[in-house]
Amino acid sequence: MRYFETRKARIEIIPMIDIMLFLLVFFAMMTLRMIPTTGQLSKLPTSTTATTMPSPKLLIEISNDGQYTAEGGVVSLQQIEALAQQREPSRLMVTIAGGEDASLQEVMQVIDAVRHAGVTQIGLAARSVAP
Repeated sequence: MRYFETRKARIEIIPMIDIMLFLLVFFAMMTLRMIPTTGQLSKLPTSTTATTMPSPKLLIEISNDGQYTAEGGVVSLQQIEALAQQREPSRLMVTIAGGEDASLQEVMQVIDAVRHAGVTQIGLAARSVAP
């Protein structure tokens, strides 16, 4: 009577490894996507009155050589203005991050460009220093 023979249960390990690898990749990709936009600037100016702001919807970086970076690429002032206009400027939050050597004139040019687009919520990035 072969029909009534009991077989020992087996747990297939290969499909479980496939599923675990898929979950690992999925969560790694989602975690990378959740990290806010970060830039190459490592030396932000310091301030004793710096406060934490919500993450910006548009981050514009000013490098020490005067180049503007937004959305992961080098952009001009006209492109910054166009980026701001594409995203409903009345509710857009823009953060400007300049290096320690960025000039005030460059910061003002970026502020003027986003204001021409209609943005009213503008923040300047700084490192907090204990008083």
